[in-house]
Amino acid sequence: MRNLIADYLQLAKARLGALVVLTAFVGYLLGARGNPSLWVGAAAVVGTALSAFGANILNQWWEVERDRRMLRTRERPLPAGRVDRDRAGRWGIVTALAGLVVLAAGTNWLTTGLSLGVILLYVLVYTPLKVLTPLNTVVGAVCGAVPPMMGWAAATGQLDTGAWILGGILFVWQIPHFLALAWLYRDDYARGGFRMLPAVDQEGRLTGRLALVYAAALLPITAALSATGVTGVTFLLASQVAGVGFVALGWVFLRDRSQQAARRLFLASILYLPVVLGIGVADMDHRRDTAAPDTGLAIVSLAPSAPAAATGF
Repeated sequence: MRNLIADYLQLAKARLGALVVLTAFVGYLLGARGNPSLWVGAAAVVGTALSAFGANILNQWWEVERDRRMLRTRERPLPAGRVDRDRAGRWGIVTALAGLVVLAAGTNWLTTGLSLGVILLYVLVYTPLKVLTPLNTVVGAVCGAVPPMMGWAAATGQLDTGAWILGGILFVWQIPHFLALAWLYRDDYARGGFRMLPAVDQEGRLTGRLALVYAAALLPITAALSATGVTGVTFLLASQVAGVGFVALGWVFLRDRSQQAARRLFLASILYLPVVLGIGVADMDHRRDTAAPDTGLAIVSLAPSAPAAATGF
């Protein structure tokens, strides 16, 4: 049983799923603005986790033959033969459906719809694109940008300006994060037949430039979170300091493009996100004024009453 659970968690990419859940939870807390519902928050977290787990399992189900060629993935449960492919497919479908059921029962239809959209985009678009074009990274970044928006939607029933800014932060952050990782494993990706940018950009000039540009883009996007009143001055200052450090490492990677520079940029990206998100939650503006301009226009709304999901118990 212990081995079965371990294989399931590895198929589900549990560590990656934990990051997805973190961003969704932060989106929920920022959307709720000090008035969270235990039931809705728990449903958002559990439903997001199951949805992410299901999508990751189906991704590995699809890529089993290519994973078998790569050194970093050939010991995963499917290519190593520890889990039957049909069983993995069933696990993926059941887990993803369970996530959607939890979200539908505990949050709202907007959150559930966003989750369904991400699952389909990740499995049916991003996964096959990985062997066709380096632009797959952009599609993957869209998938990673939606979970904090799901959390916000669970809290408010709509997608305000703050939700889109959070999604923008996650979208932009993923580009230097993944480019650094892909540079570290560029030979392995090429061995598996994946057309990641570093696998086709042998000199790494474009890879380095894009990593630097997107790292720099985090500065104004994080500042926008304070400018719209979601967070305060403390977050503004802290996010800019963290962002400048991130940009500096992106510059080093552009100039050097060594394994060490890429590893430093990758590790910095892992540290950057939870630090910035944590400070954002600590410094969020708890005021909820439905007519105030700091929340912006609700671009999407499927819930009859925005505060209803954020109040409860």
